[in-house]
Amino acid sequence: MIDVPESALEERFLAATGPGGQNVNKVATACQLRVDVFALGLHPETYRRLKLAAGSRLTASGTLVLTARRYRTQEANRADARARLAELLDKAEEREARRVKTKPSRAARARRVDAKKGRATVKAGRGRVSME
Repeated sequence: MIDVPESALEERFLAATGPGGQNVNKVATACQLRVDVFALGLHPETYRRLKLAAGSRLTASGTLVLTARRYRTQEANRADARARLAELLDKAEEREARRVKTKPSRAARARRVDAKKGRATVKAGRGRVSME
């Protein structure tokens, strides 16, 4: 788990979109969480995976922008944004499983060649019939 210092976080609250009536128009409940990725001190591989996972949410200056507007309260949206940040960082920290190369056995290769020969004879029999 990556420890995120509070100095790397910046929260802004803005007016959310969507349903909610007058409450949406009057109250700034959506939480925009900005994280300075370089302040986290990530391993280069972890940073590469985070860049892939974040996509367009990561700016060119290295700021990760997460906007949470799922709930109607600031507190719930703040918690949601932080939970999504933790989930994204955990995903970036996971290493991909290395692929183990496998090789077909000699018997499997022989079966494949036999099947190819069988198909070749079937197709060769479909040619034009000669009267000889």
